Amino acid sequence: MKIVIAPDSFKESLSARQVCESIETGFSQIFPEAEYVHLPLADGGEGTVDVLLQGLDGEVRESQVTDPLGNAVNATWAILDHKEKEGGKTALIEFAAASGLDLVPVDRRDLAVSTSFGTGELIREALDLGVTQIILGLGGSATNDAGAGIAQALGAKLYDAEGVEVTRGGSALESVVEIDIRELPPRCKEVEFIVACDVANPLLGEEGASHVFGPQKGASPELVDMLESAITGFSKVCSTLNGVEHSHSAGFGAAGGTPLGLSLVFDIQIKQGIEMVLDVLGADEILKGADLVVTGEGQMDNQTLQGKTPFGIANRAKRKGIPSIGIAGSLGHEIDELYSTINSTFGTVRSPQSLEQVLSEASKNLTRTARNIAATLKLGGQIFNEK
Repeated sequence: MKIVIAPDSFKESLSARQVCESIETGFSQIFPEAEYVHLPLADGGEGTVDVLLQGLDGEVRESQVTDPLGNAVNATWAILDHKEKEGGKTALIEFAAASGLDLVPVDRRDLAVSTSFGTGELIREALDLGVTQIILGLGGSATNDAGAGIAQALGAKLYDAEGVEVTRGGSALESVVEIDIRELPPRCKEVEFIVACDVANPLLGEEGASHVFGPQKGASPELVDMLESAITGFSKVCSTLNGVEHSHSAGFGAAGGTPLGLSLVFDIQIKQGIEMVLDVLGADEILKGADLVVTGEGQMDNQTLQGKTPFGIANRAKRKGIPSIGIAGSLGHEIDELYSTINSTFGTVRSPQSLEQVLSEASKNLTRTARNIAATLKLGGQIFNEK
């Protein structure tokens, strides 16, 4: 029996690799002779660099860049070697490494000034090293500057009506009337640039970057309205420059509208993060001959179907006729739609507990749940085989 264990991390408690180990520990108590294949996953956000480096050869790098508030921060990224046989290099960058919400204390979060400049600095360094492909995972952003900071880090100049170069941050976009991209590195248009994200939200409107994600990052209703207005104006200036209007383009609302600024610089391809990761890791080949897929993440509910890791791998498995089980730290109130893709779901928390206790006991709870699932599968087989 071949069991593929393919989860995301359990945020703040277990890495994807640790989740794999805990699930195998539980299952192997009941099925010690089974073949277990670990496929730790991520959906393009935090943890993607680590996940891909576990399955591919590459070099981890650390660079000092600018954090969302303009301070220095050390950001980790990687150069992957799997493109070497094609004569190129791939840079893998997580937006959250330089421009993530976790880098900013809760009491200092301010989308009016937060900038994606540091992510642009990482991209610039990758270009200087001669990469031919860049994969940028969006997720966990602290910004709402429509990727303007990235463009600025790469050499773009943003001017107001007086011809003065504007500062960084979401509120600065209100003043932009002209964009000069003449100082961008010539190689920008030669690089294959893949944007990996797990949302399809447009740039503007009620489902756009500011209205949907702004409040999650601490923005007041008044600030949300200001940011929406600022990005609307910035989008119009961008469209006159590149000839494309992206106000309603799917995925352009990700990471505070980051794809808009990127589109000024690169010919970007937006891909669902989990699909990109599965393709890069060769998941289809790994699934061959599997009898069961066990996946999971910290919390699962109907939103999991919007491109999260469990949906991505379970959907691949379903197309191959392989059943899947999802294990989560907690299950949301609405999970019925999950069963269209994942055969069965389980939560690991055994009783009302504090968050601190849940996080500290995550591995133990996960192992116990996995063991009980395996025991139930074995018991079910015995019962129905007898009949």
